[in-house]
Amino acid sequence: MVTEFLGKQLSGPFTIPSGIVTTTPSIIQRVIDTMPEVGVITTKSIGFEPRPGYREPVYSQYAPGCFVNAVGLTNPGVEQAFSGLSELRIPEDRFLLVSIFGGSVEEFVAVAQRLAPVADGLELNLSCPHAKGYGMAMGQDPEMVREVVSAVCAAVDIPVIPKLTPNVDDITVIGRAALEGGAAALCAINTAGPGYTESHGHPVLSNGMGGMSGKGVLPITLKAIKNLRAITDLPIIGCGGLSSAADCHAAIDCGASILGIGSGLSGMNTAAMGRYFRSLASDLADGTDLAGQQTRYDLDMAFTPYTVAANETVCEDISIITLDGDLDIQAGEYVFVWIPGIGEKPFSCLTHNPVRLAVINVGEFTEHCCNLQVGDAVYLRGPHGVAVKPPEEAHIVCVAGGTGLAAVYQIAEDFGSTAQPADIFVGARTANRLYFRDSCDQVGRVTIATDDGSAGFEGRVSDALDAFLSTQTASALSRMVFYNCGPAAMIHASESVQRKYVDNHQIFSAIDYLTKCGVGICGACAAPDGRRICVDGPFIAQEADSQRINVGASPA
Repeated sequence: MVTEFLGKQLSGPFTIPSGIVTTTPSIIQRVIDTMPEVGVITTKSIGFEPRPGYREPVYSQYAPGCFVNAVGLTNPGVEQAFSGLSELRIPEDRFLLVSIFGGSVEEFVAVAQRLAPVADGLELNLSCPHAKGYGMAMGQDPEMVREVVSAVCAAVDIPVIPKLTPNVDDITVIGRAALEGGAAALCAINTAGPGYTESHGHPVLSNGMGGMSGKGVLPITLKAIKNLRAITDLPIIGCGGLSSAADCHAAIDCGASILGIGSGLSGMNTAAMGRYFRSLASDLADGTDLAGQQTRYDLDMAFTPYTVAANETVCEDISIITLDGDLDIQAGEYVFVWIPGIGEKPFSCLTHNPVRLAVINVGEFTEHCCNLQVGDAVYLRGPHGVAVKPPEEAHIVCVAGGTGLAAVYQIAEDFGSTAQPADIFVGARTANRLYFRDSCDQVGRVTIATDDGSAGFEGRVSDALDAFLSTQTASALSRMVFYNCGPAAMIHASESVQRKYVDNHQIFSAIDYLTKCGVGICGACAAPDGRRICVDGPFIAQEADSQRINVGASPA
């Protein structure tokens, strides 16, 4: 679907609004290379200085298809953003819309000037409803909007597109101010609110309040687009609650030029998202309305309460937490552990009946987990992720380090057999950091490697793996499927060994990238090839060289 927008002929009429999915260079590149329907590529909002944003939870569902979020304008800062965006390979039929924010006119101008050379246009975030001193705090004042837009337009020679907040009495007042400042187009709307969600008597979002998005804001979006179209003939990017062809037709009828699909992508992995945009484009071309059926209204983000039944100390920074209940979870899936007031983090379940969690103390949240007492309350949501499905008769080989054993133990238990037991390679710095050894012996053949030789093979677990694989026949190697989980360096070393003996399609790895939302929206867990660990993994298949999409920027 060819779409004209600000002087460019684009490959499609859609965009993914700022802050959703296309938040890192690697994800952006994958969307560019595999989803031509997304003609406008919108980045997350970038500020002058790096900003860590809010602790998890950052995304909460209050009704099917309806969400609140408070990510907190997380971004790497203007210099790292410039470096990552500079490496993108952007075809002529795409429009890179770089979203920026600032706490003052001067900050907006500084960020705009730095990023303009790598952008086709700049979106001005004048509408974020939950970051104090930014976004909506400026965007509700027409004089400030006019001043910011005018200053940025004077500083750069590419189109400037303010993103407007719906949280005003009359959006046309703000729209006119933006147009008077020189805006080349308008974007409406950002999230509404802020709103509040709670679970078991506690606020879900770490920030307490968050911007409201999804199906519930669609009527607000349509009203805003219609009112803005009444005051301008310039292009309008319409976003907020759109997820079906019927929604898109309504937005077009109200005056939208580009269609933004955001929260409707919740829960979709990369392949599903590609199918969805292809289907949505076909719907618009053929007069059908089928894509909306792919929206995940069955997404479960509710929390289940558990009580700590035991806390076993393995060593000074490793604990095994046993909870008082079970969980229906398949091998390869994971859960989020939420402790109100402290935060939320993803964990693989070492066992599922009862639920056991392996915890290494690496920060505030995990330190709190290591210090949990019997009777303390914790909450789980999930399972999330993609269950592993090795071929029948596969020889399972698991390689684990740190808490990675929790991710592979159930794989070995479920898919090993008496005739073909799983091989489990476990690496640790020293013997006192090993755990669950007797249980592992019951579900497979265990090879231990310690850096200091205090238990098992002396050296790296990848070296122990190499020694084992070098003795295998070609027939035996062809039946092997590898599942790697642990620190990035260990996984990369193990993959390097495995590629000496088997094809890429036999190798699956789970690297502990930062995971926040768990439903594919925030992009924090981006892998270097643009897949999102939370919905495409956690175990990611190795891609053939011809399939690889890799941008030099590190994961979020």
